[in-house]
Amino acid sequence: MPVLDARDFSDPTIIDNPWLPMQPGMHWVYEGTTTEDGETFAHRLEFTVTDLTKEIQGVQTRVAWIVDYRNDEVVEKEIAFYAQDDSGNVWYLGEYPEEFEDGEFVAAPAWIHGLQDAKAGIKMKAEPQPGTPSYFQGWAPAVDWADYAQVEQRGQETCVPVDCFADVLVIAESSLAEPDAFQLKYYAREVGEIRVDWRGADATQEVLELVEFMPLSSESLAQVRALALALERHAYEISKDVYALTQPAK
Repeated sequence: MPVLDARDFSDPTIIDNPWLPMQPGMHWVYEGTTTEDGETFAHRLEFTVTDLTKEIQGVQTRVAWIVDYRNDEVVEKEIAFYAQDDSGNVWYLGEYPEEFEDGEFVAAPAWIHGLQDAKAGIKMKAEPQPGTPSYFQGWAPAVDWADYAQVEQRGQETCVPVDCFADVLVIAESSLAEPDAFQLKYYAREVGEIRVDWRGADATQEVLELVEFMPLSSESLAQVRALALALERHAYEISKDVYALTQPAK
C-alpha cells in the first residue's frame, strides 16, 4: 500500500501528469453501455475538473465533479479528490458519491483518507511502465473499497469519437472483492482517459468511449462549481461520520 506523506506535496493542485492532466475547467464526456442483472443499459459519464480545492489531512486536493447516467437518468453524482506529489504521481484521496434509484437518493458510500481507516492510493504513476508491481488506488474498508491497478501495455493505438491516438497506455483495474474482474482503462498523453473496456468476471461489462473533450466556459465552470458545492452541503448533512469531519472546499 503506498503511503501518503503530506511533506511530498509542494504544489499538489497543479496536476500536470501527462497521462492524467487535470486543469480546472477541463471536461470529459464518455458514452457506452453497462450491464446490471443481465440487462444492458446506455451509459454516459461526465467528468469535470473544478476550480475548487479541499484540504485532506494536510494536503490540498483538486475537486472533480462526476455525474453518471443510465438511460439518460442520473444514477450517481460525486465529488472526488486528487493531488499530485512532487514526483508526479497523481493520488486519489477520497470521494463522496450519492447514488440514486428512480430519481430518489438511496446511499452515499463516502470515504476520505485518514477517516475510518481509509487510505489514499495512486491513481496514476508519474512514469507508468509495464512489468512494474501493481499498486492500490485507495483503501476504504468501511465501504468495501479496495481497488488496485496494474500497468499492462504502452504504445497501443486506438480510435474513439474525438480522435485517434498512438502510444496509448493501458491499465487494468480490479479490486480485492472481485479479483477476477478487470476494467481496462486506456489513456492518451495530454488527454487522459479515452476508453474503458473489460475482461474476466466483470459483471458490469462497462464499455465507454470519449465523445467530448473540451475546456468549459467561465459561465459553465461556475455552474459546475455551484453543483459541487451543493453536493458538499448535502454531504455535511448526510455523512456525519466521514464527510462532516472534513474542511469545506473553497
